[in-house]
Amino acid sequence: MRVLILGGDGYLGWPTAMHLSQKGHEVAVVDNYFRRRACVEMNCLPLLPVPDLPQRAELWRALTGYSIRVAVGDVCDYPFLLQIFKDFAPEGVVHYAEQPSAPYSMLNRETAAFTLTNNLLSTLNLIHAVAETDSACHIVKLGTMGVYGTPNIDIEEGYLEVRHKGRKHTFLYPKTPGSLYHLTKSQDGDMLYFYCRMWDIRITDLNQGPVYGLAINGSLPDDRLAPIFNYDDIFGTVLNRFVAQAAAGYPLTIYGRGGQKRGYLNIKDTLACVELALRNPPEPGHYRVFNQFVETFSVRNLAEKVREAGRELGLEVQIKQIPNPRREEEEHYYNPSHSGLLSLGLEPHYLTIGVLLEMISMVQKYRDNLRPAYFLPRVRWQHNNCRAVSLN
Repeated sequence: MRVLILGGDGYLGWPTAMHLSQKGHEVAVVDNYFRRRACVEMNCLPLLPVPDLPQRAELWRALTGYSIRVAVGDVCDYPFLLQIFKDFAPEGVVHYAEQPSAPYSMLNRETAAFTLTNNLLSTLNLIHAVAETDSACHIVKLGTMGVYGTPNIDIEEGYLEVRHKGRKHTFLYPKTPGSLYHLTKSQDGDMLYFYCRMWDIRITDLNQGPVYGLAINGSLPDDRLAPIFNYDDIFGTVLNRFVAQAAAGYPLTIYGRGGQKRGYLNIKDTLACVELALRNPPEPGHYRVFNQFVETFSVRNLAEKVREAGRELGLEVQIKQIPNPRREEEEHYYNPSHSGLLSLGLEPHYLTIGVLLEMISMVQKYRDNLRPAYFLPRVRWQHNNCRAVSLN
């Protein structure tokens, strides 16, 4: 099918483009390079320098023979986005074009305003572009498990049946986001649900847990095709950060007691989940929600696994608890459901010691690029500490 990827330059967007391209889909990507600019402004450059989108697409075509169309522009610019839809006529759209960082959203008023405006306006523009050009086009939006928070009951897949005073009704599962970023993901989910009911469009919301990993489908033909891999406190996910800390000989920094539990998945499973969702669209007017993760771990569990893998590589990996910059429960109940994607045929990749050995070895290959100053948290959730600390 013809698939348009919004946010196609990012950690997940570019690998998704390559994955779908080599599976025979016709792929186009759009990006405004926000993440690249923010990494420069925040002084948190990724592990590997990566070419820009036209260069990546040309390298991909030269090495594989597959083509990826590229457009550089802002999804919040509706005339630009609408023209993309008219020219490419996508049958499916993958929406990654949102500011993806909880710490960035909590930094200050300006970054909060950008997160709110960008994430909600980009989603609204996408909805209207689909409705104006082809309402049968299936929207696959990257959500987050973080919208649920950590309730003291099981987390269902998107919906919850409630019995009250002898009657019952099914609602969207209550949301308790833990950052402004997660709040916008809650709000855009409500917006998508609203327009599903009003305009009968097709939407799948993939509530994804934190992702880890560097490569896709085994070894890449060229490291320049690797995703933008952040290991810092702003854009790096926790396991990617731990792996980089281990490779650098730096203690693994656990926020608080480390009992925070989340659902995690390998980047390979992200790509498989997106393709499964695209290949199996919901009926018109249905807002479908999948909880997209494979395994649950506490932060302590992850640190211990990385330490074990490091020992096999001869690394003396230490674990250090530091004050938690976030406002979150550090010990809690956590039991989310995630049967939807498994029922569609997902074959999960599990977090084994072998996977961690491969990740640490890959990062060690570029150890000279690591900057330990990126590891420590610079953003605190308390208002009077909502600030950035410059790095040398």
